[in-house]
Amino acid sequence: MKTTHDDKTFTLIGRYWLVSYPIEELGEQREFYRRQREKFPKPGTSCDATIAELEKLAEEIEA
Repeated sequence: MKTTHDDKTFTLIGRYWLVSYPIEELGEQREFYRRQREKFPKPGTSCDATIAELEKLAEEIEA
């Protein structure tokens, strides 16, 4: 999992997929993946890499 961004969008890049969102939705997407992990604990750590990348991106943008 990795992320890229410019001043308007950020992109999540998984092993077989990618999706882009407006940069304003970064917080919403971070919360979405946190809720997914709480609601669906059976897959274990499947959301952890995405959450970590979103948190890293948020820190980078806020700096």
